[in-house]
Amino acid sequence: MQQEGDEMSVNAEASNRVVAAPASGAKRKKSGFFREIRSNRVLYAMFIPITIYFIIFAYIPMAGIIMAFKDFNYNDGIFGSPWSGFSNFDYFFNSGKAFLVTRNTIIYNVIFLTCYTVFSIIAAVFISEITKKWFKKISQTMMFLPYFISWVTVSAFVYNFLNYEYGIVNKILAHFSIAPLDIYSNTSYWYVLLPFLYVWKWVGYGSVLYLAAIVGIDQEVYEAATIDGATRFQKITKITLPLLKPTMIILILLGLGRIMRGEFDMFYQLIGNNGTLMDATDIIDTLAFRSLVGSADFGMASAVGVYQSVLTLIIILTANWLVRRYDKEQALF
Repeated sequence: MQQEGDEMSVNAEASNRVVAAPASGAKRKKSGFFREIRSNRVLYAMFIPITIYFIIFAYIPMAGIIMAFKDFNYNDGIFGSPWSGFSNFDYFFNSGKAFLVTRNTIIYNVIFLTCYTVFSIIAAVFISEITKKWFKKISQTMMFLPYFISWVTVSAFVYNFLNYEYGIVNKILAHFSIAPLDIYSNTSYWYVLLPFLYVWKWVGYGSVLYLAAIVGIDQEVYEAATIDGATRFQKITKITLPLLKPTMIILILLGLGRIMRGEFDMFYQLIGNNGTLMDATDIIDTLAFRSLVGSADFGMASAVGVYQSVLTLIIILTANWLVRRYDKEQALF
């Protein structure tokens, strides 16, 4: 009997340890988050400025969304102004500009993103294949330089080059007895000129991103291909480009997140308030800016911004869903 009692006490102690084990594990799990912060406190401290930036400039301003549903006036302020329901959205859609600016914004951004991706990859591959270090550095510098030039400066150069009366291009054409080009009165030129200027300014920045991905590729793969007799072109098409696919997908998804955010600086500085080109170059951002500056219609401008953000959210969720169906590992979330 005493032996049986000892066995029962041992079993009871074992069961108590088993029951107590999850509790201690849960306690460790709870304290794991704080342990992670404590062990990587330097990294989290470096992240604090970015967190503060997004809280101040991204999350707090989201309260201003209610202006899209209010009849704003200065006396009552943002939160005290009377509610207007969807009247601001009705005015935007009934103005006849909603479809036009949405179409222009999507078309231009799709062209920009496509050209930017293609030429950035081409530039990165070409730079990676350059063997002379001095020539590689000069090429990268020359390609990256336009990134630092503001659109104000670019617009001044473009105007002096393409002006109808005294532009450099028309002066050269006149010298050869060729009719001058009226760039600022013909919309067809801008369908080519705007993507060209966008790629010229941003391809250097994009090539750096893809070049970093190329540098990260294991060189033993290229060495094995060389042993197998692969040519340089075959290495690019069979090794470099396929291994760039994950980077390309991520950058395209991030680019789709801005597909409804037009390059406001570029369009406004290059086109301005040129009524002749308005229908072909007007985007959501320039429409919202004119609504805000020209008529001080804060409700209309806010409604346009909300409409823009909702469409962007739908596009990025749809694109990410399609990528997840193709390859879950390449999706953002």
